[in-house]
Amino acid sequence: MSPAGFLLLLEAALGLLGAAGMAALGLPVVAKPDPYRDTLAFLLLFALLALLEAAFARLFPNSYRTAEALIRAAVRALPEGALLPLAGASAVAEELFFRGLVVGGLARVLPPPLAVVAGALVFALFHPVPDRRAWAYPLYVFLAGLLFGAFYLATGSLVPGILAHYLTNARAFEEAKGPPSPKDRYLG
Repeated sequence: MSPAGFLLLLEAALGLLGAAGMAALGLPVVAKPDPYRDTLAFLLLFALLALLEAAFARLFPNSYRTAEALIRAAVRALPEGALLPLAGASAVAEELFFRGLVVGGLARVLPPPLAVVAGALVFALFHPVPDRRAWAYPLYVFLAGLLFGAFYLATGSLVPGILAHYLTNARAFEEAKGPPSPKDRYLG
């Protein structure tokens, strides 16, 4: 199996597990549909993720460059046509599992802020890096997980997180195909 096929299969399994778990717990993907709320939440979340990435690039430049190099190597190992489907699959699967199932399920038994923190920690643990020099990447993922979880609980909708997650991943994948740049790079 190709690396792209394996990653898509892994994301599919994660998404199915998240969707099945949410269904078993009676957790909806969107509690009360509101396209205006979801659009505004998506735009704000996406902007906050971009600011978080820019802050990490400025505060932890060496760690950030190492993480960028790891992402670049992974992206270059994938066929051109696999990047956007993988960005979409990971956005849907990870939001269903980490926010829908983990945060949504934990929010039933824990105070919501604690559920968001626990969900962000699980999200970060599922995004390890093989190079210790990229030590800031799991911290970035943890903070991004806090944002995703807070927006999910605030809106009752996975839609803003799915859209922001997809655009963040797609942008990172597309940028990773090009030459390295000393500024304005994104972790994804």
